[in-house]
Amino acid sequence: MRLTLLGLSVAALVAGCASTPPEADPVQLKLNDLDARLTRIERIVANQVEVAQRLDEVQSAVRQLRGRLEELEHGNEALARQQRDLYADLDKRLAAASGAAGGAATGSATGETAAQGGATTPGETPGAAAGNAPSSVEQAVYTQAFDALKAGSYSVAITGFKDFLGTYPASPLAENAQYWLGEAYYVNHDYEAAAGAFRAVLKKWPDSRKAPDALLKLGYTQSAQRQYSAARATLTEVMQKYPGSASAKLAADRLRRMATSPSQ
Repeated sequence: MRLTLLGLSVAALVAGCASTPPEADPVQLKLNDLDARLTRIERIVANQVEVAQRLDEVQSAVRQLRGRLEELEHGNEALARQQRDLYADLDKRLAAASGAAGGAATGSATGETAAQGGATTPGETPGAAAGNAPSSVEQAVYTQAFDALKAGSYSVAITGFKDFLGTYPASPLAENAQYWLGEAYYVNHDYEAAAGAFRAVLKKWPDSRKAPDALLKLGYTQSAQRQYSAARATLTEVMQKYPGSASAKLAADRLRRMATSPSQ
């Protein structure tokens, strides 16, 4: 009986020991906690590095955009200067032409040639001194195209001057029509056609009153086409062939501005 009770007591003691969990190692607990903290720190650092990399990429993209914007702004400023010069020059010429007309039927041709530095006297149309005045029909057709140019209807003016030249190629107003056709193309940004029209003036009427201005505007057109070497050569030719003229002064001014422009 005693042996049985002793056995039960031993068994109960063993069972009690088996059901009690072992005590955790405090060192291991600290190591586990440190590992967890280190993992969290590494994750945070990795996120910060990724954010920094993205920030660098964004900043680089912003710098590129700013550089491109500065290039565009510079190009727009150059284009705006060209347009201001063009319209100021054209307005001055057209205003002089309109003011010199004086209401006479032949005044338009006289005024605009005089504004270009022509040798005609007031009230005299090109060719009149030699007894070769345009007919009333020629004058009316020419004036209609010229009025369209003054009004800013460039497409209408182009059509009018082309029709005039096709119908009256031998008219004393033909050299004027050819020149103003080039001007109409120029303000309409059709630089290739403008260059062709100005060259036609120089080829057909090399000694005409329109020749200095045609050569000058050919240089402007080449500059607008970014043919800067050709433009400099043409503008220099204006100064050499027509020293002291208004066209030569305008050519010198354009050359000075081209010299100060990094892109030209």
